[in-house]
Amino acid sequence: MWGKIIAGVIRLVMSFPRDENSQTIERKCIEFEDFFRFTLTLRSFDKQYSCIYLARLAALKEIVIERANSKWGQVHVLQLTQLATEDMFDNRCILIGTLYKHQELKPSILRELSEELQIAASPPSSYYYSDKDYVYLEDEMMRVKLTGNYVNTKDLVTGLVCAVLGHAMQNGSFWVEDYCFPGCCPKVSTSNLTTKINGKLLLVSGLDFVNYAQSMAFKLLVEYMTGTAGNRETQEEEASIVRVIIAGNSIRSSAEIHMSKGHARNKAQDLMVANETSIAVNRFDSFLNQIVQCCCVTLMPGQYDPTCHSMPQQPIHPCMLPKSSRYKSLHGATNPWIGRIGNRIVSGSSGQPIEDIMKVVGISKVCPLIWLERTLDWRNYAPTAPDTLPAYPYFDKDPFVMQECPDIYFVSNMEKYESKLYKGQEGQTVRLICVPEFSKTHTAILVDLQSLDTRPISFGGIS
Repeated sequence: MWGKIIAGVIRLVMSFPRDENSQTIERKCIEFEDFFRFTLTLRSFDKQYSCIYLARLAALKEIVIERANSKWGQVHVLQLTQLATEDMFDNRCILIGTLYKHQELKPSILRELSEELQIAASPPSSYYYSDKDYVYLEDEMMRVKLTGNYVNTKDLVTGLVCAVLGHAMQNGSFWVEDYCFPGCCPKVSTSNLTTKINGKLLLVSGLDFVNYAQSMAFKLLVEYMTGTAGNRETQEEEASIVRVIIAGNSIRSSAEIHMSKGHARNKAQDLMVANETSIAVNRFDSFLNQIVQCCCVTLMPGQYDPTCHSMPQQPIHPCMLPKSSRYKSLHGATNPWIGRIGNRIVSGSSGQPIEDIMKVVGISKVCPLIWLERTLDWRNYAPTAPDTLPAYPYFDKDPFVMQECPDIYFVSNMEKYESKLYKGQEGQTVRLICVPEFSKTHTAILVDLQSLDTRPISFGGIS
């Protein structure tokens, strides 16, 4: 039953080798619910992408106005069209809208066409930021350029709904004194839930079965998750794992390289890549088959997995995993994903939204955890979609707008493990986690659902 809600379906009995003191250890079970927030029910590509921004602004506008009034007092909130009146010049006011960041280095269809037609083009860049970037604020009717010493383009990305405090200029721009974003979602009370917070969550990403399937770390990982490794203390910890989240790039962790010349050579390379992917999928299916017999697994796709490319990515189709998809303990999830494990709300992505933000701002030295935290303040899982991050053209809603405050919020396929306990202005507590690529770090992350403490577990560097 792929994609259904599962509650307490796995019980693993583990024991030591037979002796007089042999005792069994039963794996804990806990309720699980998928919110299905990012599941596509109707796939239609005949709408304009501007509808996403209009839906995003409509969802957050009143929230931003309320926060702006609380922060700045009773300053007049104006429509952008009202700035044209001459008596508004030099008078402080508040504008509400969506930010648009103009960047010359962003991906361009014209640039792609010039490359295909073998016209000279500027070399590609790993990031989109330059000193020539500038920012607009737009609403349903028009846009205005933002200026002033407070406008730091390195801290802003396209798609953010916000309020700006300042005044109109004679040249048609708007001088900004301060910003106000929607802020983190309020915490939902869990007092009505009877399920006790008990057990642990294991996070792993970037398995990359194309290149690293023969690593000893994979075998140790299987033994750990199936409860066949270690002494009694270790097995008790293994039995406390109520769910494993495999968060993307299980088949590949990097893009395929295609040659720009030679049709026959391209065709041969495509065939080789297809064969590699097919073999890797079979290996991954066998790997999963061992785990789902002993533990509940939530499987998210990643940027380089065989599924749709646009966000939100839909679950890997069960027909690709004939062995493991027979078990109800395997749950195919979207990317991003949000659901409930016990009374804990868990959400996260396979890495693309945070990686794209880092490209847009062009700051490589700032750790991804900072941008993960800022998405809570922006109240959006993927603010740069669909500008620089491919996304489905939603019409009447924007599912990337956060509707609840998660207890655990992760981003996977990062270079290294990092974690932080976020404290919101209204008492929200969120455990932020950067999950590293397992194929390169041989590290998984164990999260205690009761205390929200995290601990990296290393499976060595033996290949």
